[in-house]
Amino acid sequence: MNSVKIEPRRRKAKQPTSYHHGDLRRQLIAAAERIIVERGVEGFTLREAARRVGVSPAAPSHHFKDAKGLLTEVALLGFRDFAEALAAADRRGGEDPMRRLTEQGTAYVRFALKYPARFQLMFRTDKHDHGNAEFVRVSEESFRILKDAIRAATGTSPDRELSPDGQGLLMAVWSMVHGYCHLAFGGELSKPERGGGGKQAILEQLLPLTLKHLPSPLKK
Repeated sequence: MNSVKIEPRRRKAKQPTSYHHGDLRRQLIAAAERIIVERGVEGFTLREAARRVGVSPAAPSHHFKDAKGLLTEVALLGFRDFAEALAAADRRGGEDPMRRLTEQGTAYVRFALKYPARFQLMFRTDKHDHGNAEFVRVSEESFRILKDAIRAATGTSPDRELSPDGQGLLMAVWSMVHGYCHLAFGGELSKPERGGGGKQAILEQLLPLTLKHLPSPLKK
């Protein structure tokens, strides 16, 4: 009788959880953003980010020095998108300095309301690695766009620094739109006694009115 040799069934090797270096870095950044959306900046831990992407707690150290390093990358991406939104708004304003400021202010608030967790991290300087040169460059870019509109509004040459009055106007406009964002985050603008109409309606009324009455050296 001929015997038939039966080969033992080979088991498929278990695939380890692994990532190419670029993949792991991107996965950790995405996980960090999800965590701050769910738990806020204070609820973020590097260990939780590692757990969510299925790697050991030590694995993130191949890409980020510490939790602050990872959060800085999330904030950097936020500032990059933010600068693009402000630049697009500035272009919509055309040659009219007041319209440029109004468009930028509106874009500023819209971005904050669309991405509240990311926005709040972007301005949490205690959570940033200020030795990250790319982060510093990108975060300054968004401020430069606003500053250029103030230069145009005050008739200041692009290659000159703002006067003290111009600098005061810059801080007044920035403080107004940034403060508006935080009032919106806290629910203050949704209260009936604030006039109703919703956050967007209030913003559309507030920006032109505020800019019109600022005691500033606006170009006539």
